[in-house]
Amino acid sequence: MAHKALERLRGWEGLLLVCLLVVVAYNVTSVPGFTSGQNLTNMFQLGIEKAIVVLVMAFVIINGEIDLSVASMMGMSAALMAYLFEQGVGMELSIVLALLMGALGGLFNGFFVAVLGLPSLAVTLATYIGFRGIARLLVEDRSIGGFPEWLDQLGQQGLIGGLTASIVIYVVLAVVAVILLHLTGFGRYTYVIGNSAAVARFSGVRVARVKLIIFTMSGLVAALAGVLIAARLGAVRASTAEGFELDIITVVLLGGVSIFGGSGTMVGVLLSTILVLIIRNGLVLAGITGNTQTGVIGLLLIVSVLLPNMAEEVRTRWRRRSSDPGAPAPPAPPGTPETASTA
Repeated sequence: MAHKALERLRGWEGLLLVCLLVVVAYNVTSVPGFTSGQNLTNMFQLGIEKAIVVLVMAFVIINGEIDLSVASMMGMSAALMAYLFEQGVGMELSIVLALLMGALGGLFNGFFVAVLGLPSLAVTLATYIGFRGIARLLVEDRSIGGFPEWLDQLGQQGLIGGLTASIVIYVVLAVVAVILLHLTGFGRYTYVIGNSAAVARFSGVRVARVKLIIFTMSGLVAALAGVLIAARLGAVRASTAEGFELDIITVVLLGGVSIFGGSGTMVGVLLSTILVLIIRNGLVLAGITGNTQTGVIGLLLIVSVLLPNMAEEVRTRWRRRSSDPGAPAPPAPPGTPETASTA
């Protein structure tokens, strides 16, 4: 176990840890107000709903799929909760129905991907549009607020040492995610299917069932995050959580999860979550505009896709050279100067 932990620190997780320490050191020494208790609480609170969805998105991508609809699911669930409350339904029941809608939406995605075999990119792109359209039908151009005081307090006031309910829920879900991915059979199936669904199927793994569960989890957790963001903001609009999917996918890929599936760790995802939160917070304190922040996150997305694949290619070539140092170099293609001189 200690050997595996050391290997991870030498790999992508170690690089993330170094980057995190460098960014923290820079913000502490160069960004005024970064170390204040209020700022540290706000840093996590303002991005905690994305961080919650990141946990389940890691399962989706390791499984070899993608879910572009999570942000729209957040907005639709929040809109449904607000709409039902406005129509006179109790807030408790409205929350339960919003979570149920999320689970059903995720199951809908999973059915088309796992049962009908359609590409998750196409399916979730369609529901990305559809779920947001439902939110606009429910809320239109209005802003629905006036929620019960207990919900506003739940989203805006600290429960444990200044930590809000969202942060507490995130910590609990993070522990569950680590255990589920790395210490259970379900987590092993997630990796196996991500490497090769065909091999997993021939090995007796119920591939469709695992994918259905993961997409249902994605919808449910996204709906929970939608309820939490509504509680924090105290109001819901049809555009709630719009554009969040970029940050969520970036964090997962930056954490070392391969876009092709089958590899990555929850430790790396947790480190990248903290790294992105700190980068965004530092940009805000430095007065950087939202458009520039989006550009930085987009650059991180490109880096998070390119660097792990480049690093893996370098490691593969190094292992080949180390295993057979005396192997002759591959022949040069015809027409090169080497072959021309020997002709």
